[in-house]
Amino acid sequence: MSLDAEHLNYPLRRHGMDHDFYDWSMLENRPRIFWPDGKKLAVWVNVNVQFFPLNEQKNPVPVPGGMKMPYPDLRHYSLRDYGNRVGIYRLFKALDSAGVKPTVAINGAMVERAPYLMDFIAGRGDEVIAHGWKMDDLHHGGLSESAENALISETLSVLRNRFEQPVTGWLSPGRLQSANTPSLLAKNGIGYMCDWVNDDMPYAFRTNAGGITAMPLSNELDDFFIMGSNLHSEDSYETQLKDACDLLLNEAEEQGGRLLAINLHPWMTGQPHRIGCLENALQYIADKQGVWFATASEIQQAWQSQQP
Repeated sequence: MSLDAEHLNYPLRRHGMDHDFYDWSMLENRPRIFWPDGKKLAVWVNVNVQFFPLNEQKNPVPVPGGMKMPYPDLRHYSLRDYGNRVGIYRLFKALDSAGVKPTVAINGAMVERAPYLMDFIAGRGDEVIAHGWKMDDLHHGGLSESAENALISETLSVLRNRFEQPVTGWLSPGRLQSANTPSLLAKNGIGYMCDWVNDDMPYAFRTNAGGITAMPLSNELDDFFIMGSNLHSEDSYETQLKDACDLLLNEAEEQGGRLLAINLHPWMTGQPHRIGCLENALQYIADKQGVWFATASEIQQAWQSQQP
C-alpha cells in the first residue's frame, strides 16, 4: 500500500528545524563564546529544593522522583524530606569547599513549608530560580492557559517577595512544559528556562511574548537520573562528571567556551555514602585551568552580551 501525495505535503518541511522556536545550527559552527577572564568552561551547579506531596495526584503522569508506593508512601516521602532537613547542608558545605557558586531552584510551596531553610538560603545570598509551585503541579498540554499562568505567577510572586531577587530563571517540575509554557514564562518576566536539554550551550528561543534564553540543564548529568533511574554507582557518577569536564574543556580549546551543567538533589547526593564522590568530582573540576564557577544568570548574561 503506497502513501498518498498529501502525506508528503508538510508545510514546514525544510532544511533545519520544522518549527520556528529557534534557529538550526551546528554547535561547532557557531561563533566562539568567550567567558570572563579568559575562562574556557562555565560550570553551573543547580541545587533543587523540592516539595513532593504525600498524596501525589500523578496528573497527568507521575513526576520523576515522586511517590512510588500505595498511599501513604512514607518511605519515599520521608526520604525527600531528608534532603531538605539534612542532605542540603552537606551539599552546601561541599560546594563552598570547592569554591562553587550554586544556583538554587526552589518550589514556591517550600517558602511556607520550610521557613528555616529559606532563611538559610537567603542568608547565603545564592541566586534563586523558580522550580514551579510544587513537584505535583505539572505543566502539560491538558492544563488551561489561565490555570498555568496562575501557577507561574503565584510561584514567581512568592519567591521574588521572599528572596528579594528578580528571579529570572525557571525550571519546570519534571522539566515538563505545555505549548504555552515558554510564552507564559516570557510574559511573567522570565529571561531563561532550563527545561530544554538539546544543547551544550545557551541558545535563543522564540515565543509569542518575545525572546527567552534556553539554558540547557543537562539531564544526562543529573544525579537522580544517573544513580536513581539508571542505577549507576556513586563511583560511576563521579567518573561521568570528570569525563564531561575533560571533554568540554578540550572542545573549548578549539571551538570556544562551553557549559557544564550539574543538577543536584539533596535527597540523592546529600546522602553520607554519596557526598564524598561529589566532593571528589567538584575538587577535580575546580583544579582544572580555565574553569569558571558561575550562577545560571551570570552565564546567561555573559552569553547574551555576545549575541548579535
